[in-house]
Amino acid sequence: MQIAENYIDGQWVKGYDAHRRGDSIDPATGEVAAHFVDATLPEVDAAIASARTAFERTTWAQQPKLRSDVLRLFADRLEQNKAQVVQTLVQLNGKLQREAEGEVMAGISELRYYAGLTRNLFGRVIEMEPDVYSHIDREAIGVAAIIVPWNAPVTLLVRSLAPALAAGCTVVIKAAHQTALVHAQVMACLVVDERIPAGVIHSFVEQGSEATQHLCAHPEVDVISFTGSTHVGKQIALSTAKNLTRLSLELGGKAPAIVRSDAHLEAAVRGIVGGACVMAGQMCTAISRVLVHESVAADFSQQLTQALAQVKVGPGKLPTSAMGPLIDQRNQARLLEEVRAAATDCRVLLAGHVPDDTPRGGAFITPSLVATQDLSSHFVQDEIFGPMITLETFTSDEEAVQRANATRYGLAASVWTADYRAARQITRRVKFGNVWVNAHNRLFAEIETGGYRQSGFGRLHGVEGLNDFMETKHVFMPCNDA
Repeated sequence: MQIAENYIDGQWVKGYDAHRRGDSIDPATGEVAAHFVDATLPEVDAAIASARTAFERTTWAQQPKLRSDVLRLFADRLEQNKAQVVQTLVQLNGKLQREAEGEVMAGISELRYYAGLTRNLFGRVIEMEPDVYSHIDREAIGVAAIIVPWNAPVTLLVRSLAPALAAGCTVVIKAAHQTALVHAQVMACLVVDERIPAGVIHSFVEQGSEATQHLCAHPEVDVISFTGSTHVGKQIALSTAKNLTRLSLELGGKAPAIVRSDAHLEAAVRGIVGGACVMAGQMCTAISRVLVHESVAADFSQQLTQALAQVKVGPGKLPTSAMGPLIDQRNQARLLEEVRAAATDCRVLLAGHVPDDTPRGGAFITPSLVATQDLSSHFVQDEIFGPMITLETFTSDEEAVQRANATRYGLAASVWTADYRAARQITRRVKFGNVWVNAHNRLFAEIETGGYRQSGFGRLHGVEGLNDFMETKHVFMPCNDA
C-alpha cells in the first residue's frame, strides 16, 4: 500500500518510525486505502528554516522565466498523470469521477494561467522631479505557508501554490491527512524538476494540529494561505497576531440561491440540486439555502423535493452515482443528528438517511431539505457542510436581499431569474464575494474569488491572487548631481 511521505529540503523524508504512520480511509467502504507519515515539529522547523535560506540566498525570486517554465511543466506532468491522480482522489475523497476529473483539469488550467502571469510582474517608475525617480517594485513577500483541506486537495493546493511560486516565494505546505496520497502524487509532478533550488518547496502531513499551529505562529513565516472553516480561520488569526503575519483566508459559507417568481423553475431546480450536492455538499460555496418567492413556492418546493429525493447516492467510481459519500463516518453521524434536530425546529420536507445498500464502513447519506422562516435558526446561520438545504420564502426582492444577507457569512450566492435588470440590482446589494446569475459554482483561473465578512479576506485566482504573496516597495532614486 502506498505511503505519502513528507518533502523537506529537496527530498522525500524516509526512515520514519512505524508509530508515525497513519491511515487514509476510503469513505465509500471504510477500508484503509493508503498510508501517510505524520510530521514532527523538528521537521516543520527544518522546512521553515530551509525555505527562509532558499528565499534569501538563491536567485529563485529573481528568475521569472525559470518560475514560469517550472509551472508550465508542472501542469504538463500533472496532465500526464491525471488518470492516477483522479483515481486516488475518488478513492480517498469519495467524490464522483467527473468531479475529480474536473478538479484536476482546473488545477492544470490554473498552473498554465500563472505560468503566463509569472513573466508579467511589473512595477512602475515615476519621475517626480527632473532626474528624480520613484520606483515602485513588486517583490515576493518571502516564506509562504499553505494549508490545504481535504475537500478539494488538488484545486485548493494549486490556487495558492501557483501564485506563490509565480511571485517568487518559497513555500511550506501542510496537506490534509485524509487525502495525503493525492497531495503526494501532485507534488511529485512538481519536485521532479531539478532546476528548482533545494528549499524552495516543502510539504508535510499532520493528523493533529500541533505542527500546523507551530507553522502559523512561526516568526519566519511571512504569509499564510488557508482554506477551511471560519472557526479554524479565527484560531489561525489569533496565533499570527503576535507576528502580524499576513493572512489570505477563504473560510466558511452559507450560500443562498434566490429564486424569483419569473425564474425558469425546472432549470433552477436542476441547477440548485447540482450546486447543493456537489462534493456531497462538502464545499464552502455549495448551495445550502434556497430563498424562493412565495407565489411559486409550492410548485418549486415540490419539484425541488422530488429532484433531491431522486439523487442517486453511491461510490464515486460508478457512473450511475450522482453524489458520493461524506468524507468519513464521523461526519455521517453528525449529519444524521442534524436531520433529527431539524424535526424539532423546522418542517422537514426530505429527511436524509443512510441508503439501504451502504457498505458497513461507508459514509453515505442522502440529501435533506428543511423549511423554516426563522432567520435565527441554526440551520440558517451555521455551516452544516453536507447535503442539507434550508428552504425559505420571500415576498419581494427587498426581503430576499435582507434574508440572504442575514448571516455572518458572505462567500457565495446565486440569483435565478429571467429579469437581468432585477438580477443586477440584487447582485449589487447582496454581501457576497461571488454571485452567479442562473448558474452556481462557476469558477475560473482568470477570475478572482473570495469572501466578505466572516467568509475571509484576500482573493484567490486571477491577477489579484498574486497580491497576498507580494510586497510593494517604494525606491526613491535621485539621478542628478545634487
